[in-house]
Amino acid sequence: MHIKKGDTVVVIAGNDKGVRGEVLRVIPSKNRVVVKGVNMVKKHQRPRQGGRSQVQGGIIEFEAPIDASNVMLIDPESDKPTRVGIRVDDNGQKIRFAKRSGRDID
Repeated sequence: MHIKKGDTVVVIAGNDKGVRGEVLRVIPSKNRVVVKGVNMVKKHQRPRQGGRSQVQGGIIEFEAPIDASNVMLIDPESDKPTRVGIRVDDNGQKIRFAKRSGRDID
């Protein structure tokens, strides 16, 4: 995947188009990411009593996953959305780089 946890991304499609946020979680098996403050959904939850934990009931709001193809990484240098390339360095390590500026991301 071209996105990792902790990256700053911008949403390029969907209801939250144009919103920037930090990636909280990556789900590579489903090609989805969870972005802070994006795709907020409400869920009605019943109160439950378990052994050690109690879950309080009510309406909870949380970020739902969105498809990774709907986000673009923010270039750290130019602060604009960029495509991500992958190249292999001399030691055989994969390095992500911003195609807009050519700079290494990590």
